[in-house]
Amino acid sequence: MKNSQKKSAVILFNLGGPESLEAVKPFLFNLFNDKAIIGLPQPLRFLLAKFISSRRNKKAQKIYASIGGKSPLLDFTLAQAHNLEKELSYFGDFKVFVSMRYTAPFALDVAKQVLEYNPTETILLPLYPQFSTTTSGSSLEDFATKITKSLKRENKKTNLKIVCCYPKEADFIKSHALLIKQTLLKIYDNNLEQFHFLFSAHGLPQKVIDAGDPYVFQVEVTTKEVVENLAQLLGVTSDKINFQICYQSKVGPMEWTKPNLELTLKRTILNKKIPVIIPISFVSEHSETLAELDIEYKELAQKLGANNYLRVPALNSDGHFIKSLVEICKRISSDEDLKYNSGQGKDRICPKKFTKCPNPNFC
Repeated sequence: MKNSQKKSAVILFNLGGPESLEAVKPFLFNLFNDKAIIGLPQPLRFLLAKFISSRRNKKAQKIYASIGGKSPLLDFTLAQAHNLEKELSYFGDFKVFVSMRYTAPFALDVAKQVLEYNPTETILLPLYPQFSTTTSGSSLEDFATKITKSLKRENKKTNLKIVCCYPKEADFIKSHALLIKQTLLKIYDNNLEQFHFLFSAHGLPQKVIDAGDPYVFQVEVTTKEVVENLAQLLGVTSDKINFQICYQSKVGPMEWTKPNLELTLKRTILNKKIPVIIPISFVSEHSETLAELDIEYKELAQKLGANNYLRVPALNSDGHFIKSLVEICKRISSDEDLKYNSGQGKDRICPKKFTKCPNPNFC
């Protein structure tokens, strides 16, 4: 039932990506100039970001050239926003905005658009299902700061509500499981032993995790839920599904989260198993899926003699994924006292040892 007096803005957050090869270098600079990515004080962070973006520019341009000369992330995110707004229209007056962290549309411009819309509540919803200080934390802090300043300057108010994560949201899990099953059916002959399911997440420096970041824990939570849901869809017990969590996209010499996807993929093929790659921390196709998984690792698998290489699509605008976002928005909007949502309402998902996990006082 609609609430005719409530007017809700929903902000979808994602990383962003270059819209052309010329935009690659500025994108890299913005990424590495983020204090959540490189914790050095200014001007050292600025200088290092300049150095890294210049050094990595040509290599990154080749990556984007291999997938059409641009990142498709904004297009996928706008489609997700369109579908989410359409579904939310049955439950109230909702308008969905898209804010990218390192490319346009930037938080400041989106905050201005939100103020023009003048909502009674604003729901901040990252498209990162698993929380990390380097992704959701950075985007939420940046936008909250920008909109708070704008509200003060314009002498306006909005009830700010924050979604930090949703690693166990039912339809989010179901979306993954159904897409895996659909991919599997291309060659599935009721013999699960031939497959090795590799749940691939974007890696992080290990020092970020050691400092109390809950990302790895939440990736493990999501994977466990997906495996159990997939087992039900296939009519087997979860112990019949041979799986492993892996990490990709390592940058720089420091230690990153392990095991590494490349080494695990090699071992899988040498063991005569068919790899099934699931992008478990990515909800949209972008360079890490389209170039890294679909080109680089597929070529590696073929060189090693693999006859089959299965890559499960990202969620994109899958109906169950959009439904999961709808349920989250409905839940946090329907409770006036609920200022913070961890995908389970007010309940905290992470054990207390994960000190970087936001709490109900986050906002």
